[in-house]
Amino acid sequence: MSAQPVRDRQSRTGGDEDSAKRRQIIDGAREVFLSQGFDAASMNDIARAAGVSKGTLYVYFANKEELFEAIVEQECDAQAEGIFNLDPNDHDVAAVLTRLGIAYVKFLCRPEKASAIRTVIAIADRMPEVGRRFYESGPASGIARLATYLSEQVKAGVLAMEDCEIAAAQFMESSHAMLFKPIVFNFASAPSEEQVERSVRIAVAVFLAAYRPAAKA
Repeated sequence: MSAQPVRDRQSRTGGDEDSAKRRQIIDGAREVFLSQGFDAASMNDIARAAGVSKGTLYVYFANKEELFEAIVEQECDAQAEGIFNLDPNDHDVAAVLTRLGIAYVKFLCRPEKASAIRTVIAIADRMPEVGRRFYESGPASGIARLATYLSEQVKAGVLAMEDCEIAAAQFMESSHAMLFKPIVFNFASAPSEEQVERSVRIAVAVFLAAYRPAAKA
């Protein structure tokens, strides 16, 4: 779905994308979508949760598809904000990956994050652009930023690997192994800090065992 209608509607409401009223509506819609799912949610439910009239709701958004797109855009802007701000001149890879891994897993394993991901997955077939945007601004962006950091470490001789992008993806996946998917499938609650640190510590150890340069004889 094109974002053009959303932009047109914003221009008719003064062009203030971050207006208090718009945020109020988006917050109400997020609550409804996460509790009821996209299909069960109605504009009536959203107006009620947001504390606005249906008329006011339609001034900002033509339908729930537009509302969901706005929520995804907001989620994308907030995804792992600051977590992947990595200093390429910091060559203590173990410390960098440990800090990154712990912050990332804690962010990813929040219950509300799992709910948002479930909702996006549920409608990705019908709204593929939403799924694509969510992935590009979230996981793909994180992988790219970590790959850039790893590439600098390869140049500095600290690491040795053929494909920094694959290595970055491997580390991110292994960091939350056995922690994130159980939450997504409602099998388990958010992990404890001890569980997160243990999982990341193992992921860092495996990563460095694979990608540290071989010792010279």
